[in-house]
Amino acid sequence: MTACAIEPSAGHEDDEAAPAGCTLTADGAYAARLASAGDSWFPERWTLDGPEPYAVPLPRNQPEEPGTEVQPMGDGRVLIHRLVAGRHAFSLLYPTGPGTGELPLGVVECPRGTARLRLLPPAPGGERAYALSVGPRSTTVWLVAGGAFGPERLAELPGRCSGGVWLDRTGRLLALDRETGGRTKAVVVDLERGGEVSPLLQIAADSDDRLLLADHDSGLLLIRSDAPSPGQDRLGWGVLGSTLPVRFPECLRLPDCTVTPFAIQPGQMLTPESCAVALRVDGPRGSWVGVWRPAERRVHHLPAPEGWLAGAGLWTPDGVLRLPYATEAVPCGVAQVSPPAAVASPEPGATPPRPHPHPHPRSHPHPHSEPYPEPYPEPHPEPGPEQRPDGRAAYASAATGHPPEPAPLTPGDAPEPAQPPHSPHSPHPPQSAPSADPAPPPTPSTPIPVPLQQAPLGRLVTN
Repeated sequence: MTACAIEPSAGHEDDEAAPAGCTLTADGAYAARLASAGDSWFPERWTLDGPEPYAVPLPRNQPEEPGTEVQPMGDGRVLIHRLVAGRHAFSLLYPTGPGTGELPLGVVECPRGTARLRLLPPAPGGERAYALSVGPRSTTVWLVAGGAFGPERLAELPGRCSGGVWLDRTGRLLALDRETGGRTKAVVVDLERGGEVSPLLQIAADSDDRLLLADHDSGLLLIRSDAPSPGQDRLGWGVLGSTLPVRFPECLRLPDCTVTPFAIQPGQMLTPESCAVALRVDGPRGSWVGVWRPAERRVHHLPAPEGWLAGAGLWTPDGVLRLPYATEAVPCGVAQVSPPAAVASPEPGATPPRPHPHPHPRSHPHPHSEPYPEPYPEPHPEPGPEQRPDGRAAYASAATGHPPEPAPLTPGDAPEPAQPPHSPHSPHPPQSAPSADPAPPPTPSTPIPVPLQQAPLGRLVTN
């Protein structure tokens, strides 16, 4: 049994997106969910890397509670997290003959009302699993599966953390959204250096900046921040290791809808603007799928398959979106969705610079040194005045070990008509109107240098 030393709770809640209908391993080979049979619940594992998907029920002697967490491991076993008498119990489930085998891993005990504990997204490799215990003023990262002696405390961080995005393929660098001093900023936790923390994303001093998704191949980052519209969160994108500013496309703003990215197309080396991003759109008419690429100025709206396990899915490298679904007729299915091909290409020189694997050393930039060049223009810019206030963005360099040159966060692309929500059952989902004829880009704003700090992320080469 492991004690959970967290200070008394103040009753805060984390800012979490709606949970997905199931959880997939990082490579998409397995999935796990809590399935229902009448009024009872039981774990279920899906195998997705074969010629046909199939499900294996993993019930135990008694039904599970509705809030029980399950997560697939890389070897096909399923990690289960139960709350039993105020203690967080972890076990591995696996099929054995006609029944279900269970391997207890240990317990994390938290005094009643002191902290909440949840599983982090599946780690690359699938051999280990991690959990986050959140208290009112501190957060603990736990290794709950894959260790030598049961649950192991890896790091305790000041502040309340949420989110959780893996930044490398080894499961070493974990990005968390940490709330301190009334503001939330994305930070990097180095699990091989005793939980050493460094800043990852700082757009403005008084903004809340969260990291939602990251792609290992292209370095594409999906961000939620209120920097361009104080008090209103907006979706933006940037590139890990780039000094170019975050951009907040107008097309990602859908009235009366919540837009949550859940998958990025892999395999797009050095071309983050061509990556397709899958979006879960929740609106008054239900949930459906959106597909967006940074190089385009539109969102393609697609009806979700019946029984979609909302928020779950993955891309193949060639651009096919796989969406798991379950209906009475098909209890384990995967829909193959091929969204429209990209219709816009970035202008010459528009690709954000990627870190060189063997960079030349350089000195730290002085806060008043020559600013980085203005950001590249959006493809097919539309005419019209810029509407957004100036801010600033900065990333920790992923290759040089030094902070990047300062770069301004310019207002970005001009407003465009937002995509109206549509019924997910509509056979013809609406598409965005074509972009207007290209016009000269607006006059760039005055760059403002931003001092940064060196981060452990600078020693990693992100491919």
